[in-house]
Amino acid sequence: MNTRERILARLNELEVAEGIKIVYACESGSRAWGFPSANSDYDIRFLYVHPVEWYLSIEEKRDVIECQAEGNLDINGWDLRKALGLFRRSNPPLFEWLNSPIVYLEKGCTAAQMRELMPVYYSPAACIHHYQHMTRGNYREYLQGDVVWIKKYFYVLRPILAIKWIEKGFGVAPTAFGTLLERLVTDPALYTEINTLIEQKRNGAELDRGPRIPLISEFIERELSRIETEGIKYKSHRASSNELNELFRNTLAELWQSPLLVIH
Repeated sequence: MNTRERILARLNELEVAEGIKIVYACESGSRAWGFPSANSDYDIRFLYVHPVEWYLSIEEKRDVIECQAEGNLDINGWDLRKALGLFRRSNPPLFEWLNSPIVYLEKGCTAAQMRELMPVYYSPAACIHHYQHMTRGNYREYLQGDVVWIKKYFYVLRPILAIKWIEKGFGVAPTAFGTLLERLVTDPALYTEINTLIEQKRNGAELDRGPRIPLISEFIERELSRIETEGIKYKSHRASSNELNELFRNTLAELWQSPLLVIH
């Protein structure tokens, strides 16, 4: 059984064990970004729905499924109702899942409809705030001093480039790191330095602690300073939830064929 077959078999087992239907499953992390190393985990993320009756309850219920790591498989999922609430608030990780270049499963039209609605619910302010928080945290934790965690350069570079993508008016930041790099890094020396790091990771280098890379660190520090100084120039907005409520109800009706629901 190859890895894809293992993943699909595990997702099928989860459907049976949890009494759910998975509407979408994809790869996230370094494999989706485009530079896995030979021993990179498979970071599988999925969206699922319970039967209609599960939602018709006064009880608070868990809306995530977090599986214990199984070898190199890291599998976690969100209930669709939770996901749509985050989608309404322009959640970047969810946008990245929906735009992942590696899709394992897509059942029905739910994910496609969410992609179509992305421009309606996309908030530049919310996305920049998320990426700025990620950048600050990873930089402070891993990339200060003369010896740094080399792999963590990617976890700072990617959100910085995502912010630049948004600032240029290109819309939702793409999941693939290469797209950000090709479009936004115009300094040939910096581009070469980042590409060298990517190739080292692809070729199996551990990229643990090592000497600070001046060119990349200086770019990060300039961008961090600029972002902090300029602030977020976009206004927050909150779109109506009507279309997402309808999408949720239609997904339940489509997958469970419940008499409790009528598709509008």
